Amino acid sequence: MSVEREPIGVIGVGWVGLVTAACFAEVGHEVIARDILPEKVESLSRGEITIHEPGLGELLERNAERLTFTTDMSELLESARLLFVCVDTPPTRSGDADLSRVRSVVEDLPAGSDHVLVMKSTVPAGTGNSIRRDRPGLSYVSCPEFLKEGSAVEDFLHPDRVVVGADPGDEAAQEAVAQLYEPLGGELVRTDVASAEMIKLASNAFLATKISFVNEIANVCEEVGADVGEVARGMGLDQRIGPAFLRAGIGYGGSCFPKDVSALKMLAGNSGYHFQLLGAVIEVNELQKRRVVQKLQKHLGTLVDKRVALLGLAFKPHTDDMREASSLVLAARLEGEGAEVVAYDPVAGGVARGLFDGVEFRDSALETLGGADAAILVTEWPEFAELDWVAAAEAMSRPLLIDGRNFLDASLLRSAGFEYEGIGRAVGDSVPAGTAE
Repeated sequence: MSVEREPIGVIGVGWVGLVTAACFAEVGHEVIARDILPEKVESLSRGEITIHEPGLGELLERNAERLTFTTDMSELLESARLLFVCVDTPPTRSGDADLSRVRSVVEDLPAGSDHVLVMKSTVPAGTGNSIRRDRPGLSYVSCPEFLKEGSAVEDFLHPDRVVVGADPGDEAAQEAVAQLYEPLGGELVRTDVASAEMIKLASNAFLATKISFVNEIANVCEEVGADVGEVARGMGLDQRIGPAFLRAGIGYGGSCFPKDVSALKMLAGNSGYHFQLLGAVIEVNELQKRRVVQKLQKHLGTLVDKRVALLGLAFKPHTDDMREASSLVLAARLEGEGAEVVAYDPVAGGVARGLFDGVEFRDSALETLGGADAAILVTEWPEFAELDWVAAAEAMSRPLLIDGRNFLDASLLRSAGFEYEGIGRAVGDSVPAGTAE
């Protein structure tokens, strides 16, 4: 099956779908993308996007002639045979993945369809086999996404690996998908569907495990007087370990890690296996966010009527994604302890305003710090490293800062007059500002 000059179909134009559509258009393909929300389709057709992802807007503008957005499934099916499914699979109350949107896409395919369903959405291992049992003869390829928010365009156009899973009978479909990605480079992993599905879940679970592990190490470092930055640096120089995702902080968040770790844990449990390690990973991540509140109490005693400033709200920099953001837990815990919470995020402020009760929002970091009894750096936005910290100290009622990402230069903050505390860092440490994964 050769599809080099045929249009590519994308179903669902959320973050993954929109990046997928824009990047395929960037490398020369005609793309037709379908979503069920008319207002989203209309805004995208006008060239307007509501998500923050570096470089995405430029791609959409540059490739507008190759991109078509529609709500009409029949228009999509008439135009494209390769259908990249990029719909949400959010967790249910049980922690399992909600596959209702995936099932809805399958139901929309006509009987005897010669379309190829290419699954980009993260689904439990076994989903592809289940779909093929329900729809005999349907061509199905698993091609999980490995995009990082904040660098998704770069990740798509320059992947480190592309996984393409297909079972016997779908070799031609597998090859067609592989051909689309070959010009992008990166290791091409051809495997079966169940293994491809597991690669995605296992990858995110492992990265989440590294984060929870280094956070546990950070907590021990605080007890014994070690510096987790030095410990992580020494660990990361071991090629078997590597430095990525060994930055201590207040835990992971976002749309992938919490959902995928929980989904893999539930998948194992539903199969009769108790995945104890993932249970600990989840528990450590939840407790890590609350340790910041304990650090404040150590310095301030009661938090009743104390004014606490949150610097950054998004779960990571260079995105406006608030899903499972640490700031949500922190704000709720601080308010539960009687504190007044004021917050600022350079990008996610508009999205965040509807998610917090009782939090005051400001338009700049310096304004947010004015009159505060303490501040917590929640998201490592570059602008915080460039802030006039002398002026910030003068603006605060008490210049106390908890660096939840170990992002700032401790000696610089202390010389500016701050009481400074990081995560797992020795009292006299000084680490230049940097960025985390």
